[in-house]
Amino acid sequence: MRDPLSKQIKEIKPSGIRKFFDIVSEMTDAISLGVGEPDFDTPWHIRDEGIYSLEKGRTFYTSNAGLKELKVEICNYLKRSQNLDYNFNNEVIVTVGGSEAIDIGLRAMLDPGDEVLIPQPSYVSYEPCAILAGGVPVIIDLKNENEFRLTAQELEEAITEKTKVLILPFPNNPTGAIMEKKDLEAIAEVIIKHDLFVISDEIYAELTYKGEHVSIATLPGMQERTILINGFSKAYAMTGWRLGYACGPANIIEQMLKIHQFAIMCAPTTSQYAAVDALKNGDDDVREMREAYNQRRRYLMHAFKEMGLPCFEPYGAFYVFPCIKEFGMTSEEFAGRFLEEEKVAVVPGTAFGDSGEGFLRISYAYSLEDLKVSIGRLGDFVAKLRKGQANK
Repeated sequence: MRDPLSKQIKEIKPSGIRKFFDIVSEMTDAISLGVGEPDFDTPWHIRDEGIYSLEKGRTFYTSNAGLKELKVEICNYLKRSQNLDYNFNNEVIVTVGGSEAIDIGLRAMLDPGDEVLIPQPSYVSYEPCAILAGGVPVIIDLKNENEFRLTAQELEEAITEKTKVLILPFPNNPTGAIMEKKDLEAIAEVIIKHDLFVISDEIYAELTYKGEHVSIATLPGMQERTILINGFSKAYAMTGWRLGYACGPANIIEQMLKIHQFAIMCAPTTSQYAAVDALKNGDDDVREMREAYNQRRRYLMHAFKEMGLPCFEPYGAFYVFPCIKEFGMTSEEFAGRFLEEEKVAVVPGTAFGDSGEGFLRISYAYSLEDLKVSIGRLGDFVAKLRKGQANK
């Protein structure tokens, strides 16, 4: 029998995060600080709206692009948060999570051989999605000394005549890095100069702890070359509702919608009704969750300082990215030993790209109590490793 599998898909590596958590799932006594999922429940008023839509029998397909009411509220949200104007009728599409928006955005924009610039460390899906869309991923290794921000020089050096799309993953998973307005202005000049397009993944836009998030689409000349991607999973604790959206130029959204029509049909109806309420009435919930995350973030930064573990201060998402290079182990070795000896799961930095070597992703989407126990164990583990080094 001939091989039924595509050569392309066989060459794509499985997610490094999943691989690690398959091991964790077998350990009943382990604490996990690895999952990028809010520990809060979806706010009650949002759940109520979903329940009400079911009680009213609203279980039909919506239009392919999504409920009109939801698209209008998405436009209202982007107007009040970023002062961006989008036409709900042809510049917005509702997707099954932000991940689908990334996938269909790349598929709509790439021809075979087009290069996609992907700053790393970053979300694990960008590279395989680019490959599956026929593109060629070109990795830009972000640097700790720049707080893992993308610089204009790094961008310029990665561009060739085949470059078409830049993925802009800020606030960043796994590093927690942000791009402030001055950072974005510097790279926008390069983008316009080389006539590139941007997929801006802003799923953590509401979780920033240093001023307000700024979208690159707000800069002069950028809205017409940017696909802005966001969703409900992180800000509203709606991960399982699987709902995201993309906003951008009508000619690109039209082709994304074509792919969405054939592959998905529409996003879940119940989730869409709930999301209307989230955008209308969820600002206070987001603020409360953001304040709780920020308290945990500050606690972790203080704890790392106390144990002498280097970690730049992240101002976005709900991750910290401490450096463990002093111990002479790979990220995977460190995470493996930490799990085995202290029963705490963290994610090796290399799960997010080679430039994550020497770092760990620790999520603070967990209770302060769990964080204190886990970080106490990390302190013990680090002290034990340092003692072992001193005795050599």
